[in-house]
Amino acid sequence: MASPLEGCVASLRNSMQLLDGTISILDSGVNDFPRLAKVLQTTRHFELISEPDLQAAQSALLSEIRPEVENLLQRVHNYLDKLERREQSLIAKCDLNEGRLSRDSTGETAFRPNSRTNRRGTGATEGGKPMSALQEIKYKQLRAKKERLSYAVGTLELQAKQRERQLRMSMAAPQHFFDD
Repeated sequence: MASPLEGCVASLRNSMQLLDGTISILDSGVNDFPRLAKVLQTTRHFELISEPDLQAAQSALLSEIRPEVENLLQRVHNYLDKLERREQSLIAKCDLNEGRLSRDSTGETAFRPNSRTNRRGTGATEGGKPMSALQEIKYKQLRAKKERLSYAVGTLELQAKQRERQLRMSMAAPQHFFDD
């Protein structure tokens, strides 16, 4: 009687070992379950909104931005007009100074900017008096001022063109928002 009972016990022990192996396999598989649940959990990164809500937001943004853009464009236009008037004024002053320097009247001192002797202050003008040291200094100051002003005008023109170009480029990208 011991022999059938020993077979049963051996079979039971075999089943227990198999069950222990299965439990350890399940335990190792389920042990990581909380981390897997967190990893596999879906997160909404983007909200989906309806087309009318999107259009309403775009029109609200457009109505908020458009006056500011128009104001900025008006300011740029006014600034460019101011620079243009300043340029014209500087050109007129330059022409006036060149006329004063190059006129050749008998009663007044005449400067000849093209004359080498006048630049050094050692000779006489054609049909005029010799240039004094004070007049030579004034002449040099006026020429330096003219060069500085022409450089400043050139710089301002370049800046204005660059800002206008940047403004056009920034306006070109969101252009489709303004097409209502």
